[in-house]
Amino acid sequence: MNAQSRGLLTAVGLGVLLNPLNSSMVSVAITRLQEDYRLDYTVVSWIIFSFYISSAIAQPVMGRASDIFGRRRIFLAGLIVAFAASVLAPLSPSFGWLIAYRILQSIGTSMMVAVGMAIVRIHVTEKQATALSVMSIFLSGAAAVGPFVGGVLVQQWDWHAIFYVNIPFAAASFVMAWRSIPQDEWERSSAGAGGGMTLRKWVVKIDLPGILLFAAGLISLLLGLLSAKSAGHLSAGNIALVLIGLLLLSAFVWLELRAPSPFIPLRTFARYPSMTWVNLEFMLANLLFYSLFFGLPSYLQTVRHVNEFDTGMLMLSLGLCSLIASPIAGRWVDRAGPRPAKLLSAMLMTFGSLWLATLNAHSPVASFCLALTAFGFSNGLNGVAMQADMFNSAPKDMVGIASGLFSTSRYFGTILSSLLIGVVMGDRFSTAGMRTVGLILAAVAVSLVFMSRRRREAGVSQTL
Repeated sequence: MNAQSRGLLTAVGLGVLLNPLNSSMVSVAITRLQEDYRLDYTVVSWIIFSFYISSAIAQPVMGRASDIFGRRRIFLAGLIVAFAASVLAPLSPSFGWLIAYRILQSIGTSMMVAVGMAIVRIHVTEKQATALSVMSIFLSGAAAVGPFVGGVLVQQWDWHAIFYVNIPFAAASFVMAWRSIPQDEWERSSAGAGGGMTLRKWVVKIDLPGILLFAAGLISLLLGLLSAKSAGHLSAGNIALVLIGLLLLSAFVWLELRAPSPFIPLRTFARYPSMTWVNLEFMLANLLFYSLFFGLPSYLQTVRHVNEFDTGMLMLSLGLCSLIASPIAGRWVDRAGPRPAKLLSAMLMTFGSLWLATLNAHSPVASFCLALTAFGFSNGLNGVAMQADMFNSAPKDMVGIASGLFSTSRYFGTILSSLLIGVVMGDRFSTAGMRTVGLILAAVAVSLVFMSRRRREAGVSQTL
């Protein structure tokens, strides 16, 4: 690999790592945000919801936008947006403004993720497999060390530092990307940006009505459910918000089944049931993983009074075990296929959830490492096995669509995990609440065990 390719790979890697880094660092900062803004968890959890809802929308939209405006332009614009959000977020006069800048940060970092892999595939022509594996390390490594980095930053400089830390990464990536990422061929032609596409065609291409219905319906539904839990009772306003959310999401489904270029191609799920099962399993696996990922740091800090640095150190075991398991899973899946790894993953999460449910207020803090280790290894196995299963179940001419749906399933699982923690915990974390979460997660993990066994038996019967 020549110097130009290494420079491009570094530039793209420094940019794309900002999305997983910022999605994971915040897990250790939630308690401090609650204290500063004097809010309960159900309100502060919007710092999580806003990021993942925005990412779920922005990544596919920006992927399509790159076909019109160019991958280089989208990547550089994403760095500018992420830089601006990271500068402005710590200056937020209220929590509402912080959420707005968090959404802006999510959009900016999603712009880079949406085109980063494509840039590497197109412009790094030698040792491409090695280049793509390096990109995976940037993505998974940033997510793994995020809680530890966040813990150190919050402990030393408060929550503002988890935004300021992005500034040098974004600046370095921009300078290197400007120099090393070539322009797309058509950008140098007379067509220019937009390729002559009209505003109406652009709206149809990105399915703007579907995006708006999806976002409005999901936000309304989450607001209704979380507000009811926070208030401790169902009011007419809460019920109205839930009903409006369900109505908007129903309209979204109706529209997507008829749209020429749907934001989420729902017909694909009906046409390919095997791919649908994989996405459902992946959504549940992420519900399990991120419930622990976001719930445990707040519990340790508010109930067990563990400081941010030590919480980050404990959470580091989760990411490290995931990184260790991934290459092992790769070799295992190559030999035996994805289903054995998925089955073991579900069993590990069942054990970790049950272990979490047995812990009480007097259990040693170190005992949580057993649950973290089980979930970490499980996540490493799932990341490889489910992706392999997704590619196996998707037709060759639909790999791009299948990959997009797979990412959407991850975001849905993450959003559901935050909703679960918010509904169970409400305005105050407790040991009883964490044990309840453990029991719910155990039930979900057991369902994954049965789903994995069912699909394995179905696969064997089809082979015979």
